[in-house]
Amino acid sequence: MSAESSTVTVRLVRSFEHRNFRPVVYHGVPLDQTVKEFIAFVRKDVSSRTGLPPPFKNYKYDTMKIIHQAHKSKTGELVVSLEDDDKLILKEDSTLKAAGVANETELAFFCEEDYRNYRANPVSAW
Repeated sequence: MSAESSTVTVRLVRSFEHRNFRPVVYHGVPLDQTVKEFIAFVRKDVSSRTGLPPPFKNYKYDTMKIIHQAHKSKTGELVVSLEDDDKLILKEDSTLKAAGVANETELAFFCEEDYRNYRANPVSAW
């Protein structure tokens, strides 16, 4: 595998409170594309992907955050870590590589407003 394309898992987070998410794996992701381009690609792919329930296809995803990188420790949080937002939330104008995405990185894709509400009151509803 070349250094410029990687396998990236995107965790589509529908609800933080209910821990409702679906992972989608992308192979051959060029790391020199911008985060904004990758977000547009994932939105388009998710809306037409078979096997995903309609609530995941039609959700208002707008933010990506690094959950885990290969060969590094994982967080104990089941959906997404609430720490280090300034380092782990991807900035749209940077490239994936500059934002810290590498081969076998796992990203969360979610609605920023829902994340902020959950962060203010991190209570799970079962």
